[in-house]
Amino acid sequence: MNDRADLHLHTCYSDGNYSPTEIIQKAKEAELKVISITDHDSVSGIDEAIEVGKENNIEVVAGIELSARCESSEVHILGYFIDYKNRDLVEKLSFFQNERLRRAERIVNKLNKMNIPITIDSVLDQVNGDSIGRPHIANALVEEGHAESYNEAFNRYIGNGRPAYEQKWNFSPEETIRLISQAGGLSFLAHPGRSLNEELIYRLIKAGLDGIEVIHPSHSPDLVYYYRGIVNEYCLLESGGSDYHGGERGDDDAFGQYYIPIATVDIMRRRLFSN
Repeated sequence: MNDRADLHLHTCYSDGNYSPTEIIQKAKEAELKVISITDHDSVSGIDEAIEVGKENNIEVVAGIELSARCESSEVHILGYFIDYKNRDLVEKLSFFQNERLRRAERIVNKLNKMNIPITIDSVLDQVNGDSIGRPHIANALVEEGHAESYNEAFNRYIGNGRPAYEQKWNFSPEETIRLISQAGGLSFLAHPGRSLNEELIYRLIKAGLDGIEVIHPSHSPDLVYYYRGIVNEYCLLESGGSDYHGGERGDDDAFGQYYIPIATVDIMRRRLFSN
């Protein structure tokens, strides 16, 4: 029980519900010894997490989750052991965050045209960190009575293919992998599930992908076996975690239940140093 690591956790600095300090406390209660804060397009919560983690004997791996677009598919790529103060990374993240705000403004404009009187200010009131996303818009819709639940807000208005949906600006997978590498980190394909075809996965491997997130709440035992096979075939690394957000996501039961052994993290670390 004392050798578990969860390398996929979100905080209020992106679309999570809890502060880094609260995440550390939850990790302590779940007897996790290593975690990674992987906020979307943000590294703002890492300093706090590392400091509080040291006080609680929990190692915090500096991480991030970035989105990339490959033709009609959006893929998420996790970066681990990054230099989160790398100048180029920080500049790119600032650009991402500005683009996220522009996207939110376009979504609000579409909702207004649907006679839903939501404002960008009411959405920004939902944001605790520096990365705005659709979950904040969903929360604003619920709070103002335009949707009965978080899920309804997505399914009716802002989910993929819904009337107020707006595509997010993304780098290509190759650019994303290169950005993580230049920041000294390792890149992992996040929660591939059943949505990504083998051709795209092999394109990512060719671009320098270091590993695949094998353990994830959306992965059945068969998918775990399948992706572990790809990891072994191409000498990649394996990662895993709960992809925990908290709050309206309804994923509290996942915390502490999806993890990898610390030995797997050590293998990642050795690969990084060998490079």
